[in-house]
Amino acid sequence: MDKKTQTKPAESPDKGKILSKPRIFFGLTFILFSVVLAFSFISYLMNWKADQSQAGTMTDKTIKSSNIFGKVGDWLGNIFIFESIGIASFIIAFLFLVVGTLILKKKTFKPWKTIGHSLFFICWLPIFMGAVTKGQGVLGGVYGYQIMDYLNAIIGPVGLWVVLVASILLYFILEFNLRPSSIKSKLDKINDNTIGRVKSMMPSSEENFDADTELEEAAEEAGLNVTVTDLSEKPKTKEPEPVNVPKGFPEVQPTSDIETIVTPNHTSFEEDEKPISLNLNTKPAVPTSTPEQAFDMAPASPATSPIPPVNPSSTAQDNIKFNVEVAPVIDVLDDSDRKSQELVEKHGLYDHKLDLAGFQMPTVELLKDYGSEEISINKEELEENKNKIVGLLKNFNVGISEIKATIGPTVTLYEIVPEAGIRVSAIKKLQDDIALNLSALGIRIIAPMPGKGTIGIEVPRKNPTMVSMRSVIASHKFQNTDMDLPVVFGKTISNEVFMADLAKMPHLLMAGATGQGKSVGINAILTSLLYKKHPSELKFVMVDPKKVELSLYSKIERHYLAKLPDADEAIITDTNKVINTLNSLCVEMDTRYDLLKNAFCKNLKEYNKKFSERKLNPENGHRFLPYIVLVVDEFADLIMTAGKEVELPIARLAQLARAVGIHLIVATQRPSVNVITGMIKANFPARAAFRVISSVDSRTILDSPGADQLIGKGDMLYFNGNEILRLQCAFVDTPEVERLAEYIGEQKGYSSAFLLPEFVSEDSASTVGAFDPNEKDALFEEAARIIVSTQQDLLLCCRDSLNWATTEQEELWTSLKPPVLWEGSMEQKRERSLSAIFILWNSFWKICVVKGKVLYKINLEALECLKFIK
Repeated sequence: MDKKTQTKPAESPDKGKILSKPRIFFGLTFILFSVVLAFSFISYLMNWKADQSQAGTMTDKTIKSSNIFGKVGDWLGNIFIFESIGIASFIIAFLFLVVGTLILKKKTFKPWKTIGHSLFFICWLPIFMGAVTKGQGVLGGVYGYQIMDYLNAIIGPVGLWVVLVASILLYFILEFNLRPSSIKSKLDKINDNTIGRVKSMMPSSEENFDADTELEEAAEEAGLNVTVTDLSEKPKTKEPEPVNVPKGFPEVQPTSDIETIVTPNHTSFEEDEKPISLNLNTKPAVPTSTPEQAFDMAPASPATSPIPPVNPSSTAQDNIKFNVEVAPVIDVLDDSDRKSQELVEKHGLYDHKLDLAGFQMPTVELLKDYGSEEISINKEELEENKNKIVGLLKNFNVGISEIKATIGPTVTLYEIVPEAGIRVSAIKKLQDDIALNLSALGIRIIAPMPGKGTIGIEVPRKNPTMVSMRSVIASHKFQNTDMDLPVVFGKTISNEVFMADLAKMPHLLMAGATGQGKSVGINAILTSLLYKKHPSELKFVMVDPKKVELSLYSKIERHYLAKLPDADEAIITDTNKVINTLNSLCVEMDTRYDLLKNAFCKNLKEYNKKFSERKLNPENGHRFLPYIVLVVDEFADLIMTAGKEVELPIARLAQLARAVGIHLIVATQRPSVNVITGMIKANFPARAAFRVISSVDSRTILDSPGADQLIGKGDMLYFNGNEILRLQCAFVDTPEVERLAEYIGEQKGYSSAFLLPEFVSEDSASTVGAFDPNEKDALFEEAARIIVSTQQDLLLCCRDSLNWATTEQEELWTSLKPPVLWEGSMEQKRERSLSAIFILWNSFWKICVVKGKVLYKINLEALECLKFIK
């Protein structure tokens, strides 16, 4: 048994090989020469009359040519078009293109077929153009004119046109196989696809069948109308199938001469209201051999004769009316939804802007125009930096295959692609060497760049471009944004406007050294929010321990600011009021969560949408909830003065307040670990870092170095939890903020600032009344006996006799400043000392002890009593 071997087709030897340099050179040369020929011919045809007199003046410099390729183009056009084959010269240019692609091994054209067609038209087209133009012009060339004139003299004009038409017809017949049979088959196919389909779709008006006489008589006796329709065309013959013959009928054996008659299923029966049963004793007739003749078949009763199955491919299904209907969606509304829908139809959606319907949003003209901010490209600086970077890397045996420069407002990003085998760490170690070689202020290396296979080197520009607040506010991106709380920071390295949504951050931590643009960044954030949000949609809670940074916004108190009910100023500068305000925000957060729970909403946006659709009843406490943004300008001062009392409510707000529309912007100029603690960092995923002094501070803010390499003046790094972006913060000056605040403050506002819920602390709730012996502490009598008997200072007695020796306790009692009680008569001394002992003793023991940690709180009423005693 022979084994069958399967041979694989041999692969082309050229497959997978790189083209040689000579092949690439010659291929591109042919293609380029074809392009030059084509454009030279086009220009020659447009200007041949003016350049005809310049033929043969190639070396004369005083004569200028109007051809696109000068005198060379005139010479090529004169040689190929005028003196040769006319416009058929374009085929020569096309052949050069074909040869070039063949050299490059591009199988775009079939070579021999293309060359054959080209040669035919090179011979035919000049003669045709010569016959059309009768030798006038250059379309036919000298060749076309001479051949046309020769044929015209021999066979005459009619014979010339006969030859031209016959030759082109013969070409098309041979090329496209245009035989009469193929043309007829194509026409029949087109007819079937168009007219035949239209006829098949049109119903016939009359259906006439030649029925058998006996069948008609039987139908008339039974009262049944039978109509049989013949097929217009002869059906295809099929092999005879066995027929089930009912009992009482003779079996008929079909012969080879009998053809099966196929009748269409167009028989319609019109019956009376009463059912009719037919009992016909006539025998069925044998079908004739011709399909045109009818056949005899007596209908049997339904009880004895089975009904033949309906052919599913019959045309009766084409006459069945088929309607497709989509059931409408029916919403079952409950009573509350129905009532809200009626209110919306009657009053429309709730408009939260009606209280300040005439409020005008600020215009861009309020911001200063600093002129054109287009980035100027200094090619000498770019080339110099590129050569220095490449030379330095080469000195350290670091090869690169590609380098690319992206110019930004402040820095230029050089992206390099290292050669294979080069470690990324080898380039990162050269950061200081590159900075030394470039003599730059700060070099930042990004290795590797996120989402790219490159390593970035950021080099500061010698002449940076300022990014004004007006340019980013007037940008198309900011004007057409659909963010809830759009914040525009500035521009990226690629000179694109960078925006972020504060509602999705959801909190922002800003840090940087003094004078590096931190306060300007806060003003840029506030300005972008004021330009986008209506006073009914946004409220600010501003904390300014320095008392001068945010004081400009006091003019918009009745529009955008929020405060405590008993506060005199909306901008908070006192540390004690800051604690109450933060705790009040926690109360507001809890209240909003209760409203969202009752409304079955997950966030503030869904809640406000339901309220606008009037699905929430204001009588149940529901109201339109604006966004609240807490701005803290100097967080380090609050931590130093209040400590945990500030950190705990801020951490709680950062953890929970996002869903109810309360967002935090915390800024500090002291990015140390005791200020930006782990609890703060964990709840502030979005961070903005301006220039800092050391890399330790940069790691504290961003968890990575880089902020110490910034150049200041608004140069910042933004971290959104995924990647670090370098931005140039937009500059907004103090006069611009003043004009913006005055523009808003001059308009009609609310009667007062937005009132936060009142917060009652535990110390203020616990009041100290008159002296009551029943409320004395267990050690009160011992303390009073020691003080009266020794007549010493109260603090010294408590510290020495009762062993109060901890530093925290001493600091607490020192802050109370106990007065000198031993002046006047003995009775006065004893009365004042007992009152002072009671007040200070109760103040001390009302310090809460939780889990072994003393929470030190000063009773303000005790202080007032001490001042009165003193």
